[in-house]
Amino acid sequence: MKLLIIDDERSIRNSLKEILSDEGYEVDVAEDGTSGCEMAEKEKYNVIFCDIKMPGMDGVEVLEKLHNDGVDSAIIMISGHGDIDTAVECIKKGAFDFIQKPLDLNRILITIKNATEKVTLVSETRRLTRKVYGQQMIGESPAIQHIREMIDRVAPTDARVLITGANGTGKELVARTLHQKSSRSSMPYIEVNCAAIPSELIESELFGHEKGAFTSAIRQHKGKFEQADGGTLFLDEIGDMSLAAQAKVLRVLQEKKLSRVGSDKDITVDVRVIAATNKNLKDEIAKGNFREDLYHRLSVIVINVPSLDERKPDIPLLVDYFMNQICSESALAKREVDPEAMQLLVDKSWTGNIRELRNVVERLLILSGNRITADDVRTYVYV
Repeated sequence: MKLLIIDDERSIRNSLKEILSDEGYEVDVAEDGTSGCEMAEKEKYNVIFCDIKMPGMDGVEVLEKLHNDGVDSAIIMISGHGDIDTAVECIKKGAFDFIQKPLDLNRILITIKNATEKVTLVSETRRLTRKVYGQQMIGESPAIQHIREMIDRVAPTDARVLITGANGTGKELVARTLHQKSSRSSMPYIEVNCAAIPSELIESELFGHEKGAFTSAIRQHKGKFEQADGGTLFLDEIGDMSLAAQAKVLRVLQEKKLSRVGSDKDITVDVRVIAATNKNLKDEIAKGNFREDLYHRLSVIVINVPSLDERKPDIPLLVDYFMNQICSESALAKREVDPEAMQLLVDKSWTGNIRELRNVVERLLILSGNRITADDVRTYVYV
């Protein structure tokens, strides 16, 4: 872990560097704000200590410059007794904390720990946000244009949405886009794959449990509905949910209240529910596998995501998009696709939909030569 100390007092710089180096940190020092900013822009520091009162560029100016330049280190201000008002101003402008002189080692170490945890959390949040929202709805076919229009009309409302379509068509992307374009976009977006959770655990996962509610419940647990409070809960593969869990979900949708497993206390939640399934829920209702009343609660708006075979004009756009994405992630060289090769990809039946197409593009990038030819497609795709 790398730290930077910006302070015009040599004794403070050196003593703080010596102490933190003994604690195992890699520490650099700067004697003024200008050189400190230059170092922070060249090196990646987890935490920066900056004195408030310095000749030339003071701590407030350093803070503003680093933030304007996109430096995402946690910045801790060091203040004298007369600098408290300025320190509070720095906190308002984005400093993580301030420490008064004389410096206390325990306070410094605790602040570093808290600051690095925050930086890690912010970095992870950004990474996940890029992963979730960095995907785009690619295509210009009438089918995909209709989906976009539906999303634009439905997203600003709180209407519940049921997304249908085969595996690999992009139902999750539709759900994320609905959340991103809604007034809840700054609040949590929580996904639950109902098919991946054992039936005996689904209620605890969705509604939470109290400590001691069952053998392995060693602490209180907030369920996905509580975690999504104020935001959006995406219930993927809703058709695989048990009837017992369906009854509880229905109650939450009707009353906006839930109770954790092992508790009789009601908890009020404000959650927009978006569900998705690759099953025909009306057939599941006829078989007794899905509650009809829950179906009607979930399907205020139904968005059917077309298969790739229903939007073949989009395939060249998708191939190009996936090629750029994969090359960027994997440091592979982008290839040109011969027209005959592209036509073979368009003519193919894509039973695995978008997911299958992305895998095929990655396979062709790895196995083909300088260009992707029709022979490459016949060899590596039509197998």
